[in-house]
Amino acid sequence: MLSLTEPAAELLVADHAFTPGVPGFVGLAVDLLLDEPGLPGSLVGSLRERPPLRHGLLGARSPRIAVVSGPPSPGIDVCAGRMAEDLPMPLPLIAGHGITVLSEAADAVDPATAGGDTFATATAGIRVALEAGVEGDGPYGLRRRWDLAHALAPVLAAAFANAPLRRGRPSGWRSTRQALRRNLPSAPPGPDPRAAWTALVLDAPVAGTGRTLRAWSRSGPGDRPTVADLTRHLTELRPPVAARGHLELDVADRQPGNGWRVPLAVITALLDDPQAATEAETATRALAGTPRVWERTARDALTDPELAAAARECFVAAYASLARQGVSRELRDAVADFTERYVLRGRCPADDVLDRATARP
Repeated sequence: MLSLTEPAAELLVADHAFTPGVPGFVGLAVDLLLDEPGLPGSLVGSLRERPPLRHGLLGARSPRIAVVSGPPSPGIDVCAGRMAEDLPMPLPLIAGHGITVLSEAADAVDPATAGGDTFATATAGIRVALEAGVEGDGPYGLRRRWDLAHALAPVLAAAFANAPLRRGRPSGWRSTRQALRRNLPSAPPGPDPRAAWTALVLDAPVAGTGRTLRAWSRSGPGDRPTVADLTRHLTELRPPVAARGHLELDVADRQPGNGWRVPLAVITALLDDPQAATEAETATRALAGTPRVWERTARDALTDPELAAAARECFVAAYASLARQGVSRELRDAVADFTERYVLRGRCPADDVLDRATARP
């Protein structure tokens, strides 16, 4: 099988990073965190074949993480409607094995000792997929969308933090899931999105190898990664913002109930509506280059004054955008309720979990 030198790996990653496209289509994936011990290994294996649901696909990344993935959909309302029909479908299968779907994003993660695959195999999130944008610097420009997605990522992660416990006790983090990212920089280096993504991919450790893809590709001819190794590495890599042909934002923790609708609506509005995007750029400008912003996001969420101020402006801008677009009243009300209950009060869903945990006798 063909092995990859470092230049070949760089070229392959850069060439497949973005497929330019005008914003409009939206995709969504919702992880389900399952109670221990999780699904039997035989079922996990069959789910990795991703059997179809009514609209999307059902998968599993580990015995404890099932994934419902929706198809690209023309707009927020269609995307939400399809996911609302697909999400209940695997529940009888899961319940049939005596397994409960939990409402938090993580329940046993210790960021101090977590392995490299913990984020993918033991935490649950919500991923929104959007068109990459077009070449150039206009309102739908690819570089603008890439930069804005990175600027928004810690703010949105703080607003949607929902993993504060470890084994039923407060962990010291509002999101142990985002704490796994606590050493991330606030933005990718350099002005070129393709170069930034390529550097991230090559400099990330490859699961199970103890070395980065770049170091591996510099090995001798008999020990270099193959295209299949690169594909697997890309699949396992889970940064907050990814280039997968489209833009993928993996910034929201799993939300209770049908709370997945709010990250879908807010993220799409802030990235795809040029007016909301401009307002979001202004709202997040003060955070640019802020040291240890992901640590603050994971530990403090919206009790951090700077993150809270940016979140307030972003959520107000998102709601106004949804109203301008004529998005359904049900979705707009969900965003308004979340904004009132959490964002305007400097809270996040994790605070509700902590309130219940600390109120126990």
